[in-house]
Amino acid sequence: MDQPPARRAAFTAMSEGTAADYVIVRDVAQAEAAGLTDRLMDLLAGLKDTGGFRIDRLDHSLQSATRALRDGRDEEYVVCALLHDIGDMLAPFNHAEVAAAVLKPYVSPGNHWMVQHHGLFQTYYYAHHFGRDRNARDKLADSPWFAQTVEFCELYDQNCFDPDYDNLPLAHFEPILRRVLVQKT
Repeated sequence: MDQPPARRAAFTAMSEGTAADYVIVRDVAQAEAAGLTDRLMDLLAGLKDTGGFRIDRLDHSLQSATRALRDGRDEEYVVCALLHDIGDMLAPFNHAEVAAAVLKPYVSPGNHWMVQHHGLFQTYYYAHHFGRDRNARDKLADSPWFAQTVEFCELYDQNCFDPDYDNLPLAHFEPILRRVLVQKT
């Protein structure tokens, strides 16, 4: 049996679109948004590269989220911990900005800022080994989320490379992701 043709807008330039065209586009976008958790779960499951660390990026992400959950952090924070490095493979020099862009519609401004800047804050732990300023993060000290980001890096990022840590499995976090990744209106 033939499948019905996909609903598509009729225009070839956005300036020519009608209300009916944009209803189609909106409906498709909403359907794509509904599949975000599935795509993120697939992306996380594929983070098998170690990046030179003792554990792979998936285990690092799971360790970060597991520690945050076990410390009683709220679900939004746990999702930030789980997804903070999802941009590593795509954007190694600005991975934090990629993760923050994905999370922005779903998290508070403070948690968004924390994820967006954690890459710079992590340099505190290694920049001096390369003759760089380990305190470069201090240029952002006026932010109301500075201390939160320092704490995140201390408790849930820089120390999450332990091959002996008992991570919760990725499947444990799926329902949490589904609850948090609902666009705020």
